[in-house]
Amino acid sequence: MLYRVCKSFEVESGHMLSKHPGRCRFPHGHTRRIDVVLASPELDANDMVCDFAAIKHAVADHIDRLDHAMAVNSADPRIEHLGSVGDRVVTFPDRDPTTEVIARGIYDFLVELIGSGRDFEGGGRRYRFPPGLVVERVRVTETSTSWAEYGR
Repeated sequence: MLYRVCKSFEVESGHMLSKHPGRCRFPHGHTRRIDVVLASPELDANDMVCDFAAIKHAVADHIDRLDHAMAVNSADPRIEHLGSVGDRVVTFPDRDPTTEVIARGIYDFLVELIGSGRDFEGGGRRYRFPPGLVVERVRVTETSTSWAEYGR
């Protein structure tokens, strides 16, 4: 049996799906809910899977880059017209920034961070994820009726 914790985030983000045959190829936006689920067979010295603040600070910058940003495929020919948006354009190398792709990107980022065993800072504190912790899944909700997740 496993213990599980979930930390949720919300971002406002836009995207264009250049491979989509319908309206989704045009710029549009979503209020996205991002749920990060971590699991462990054991609790840490504080009787937790891990500190919720650690999860928050671990992914804060990675998720914040999506907030109030336009996500696009790096191969989209319209990308040159987005230059005036500045640093709020997030490119996905040769992939459309679908909800599935966004979920996988956050999952892979966290798996690498947890696997590295390195300390990280946030909110004036140092954190390190406990041994045995795994990323079970990342779910990204796009609308009130649609979500995608990536995980074990």
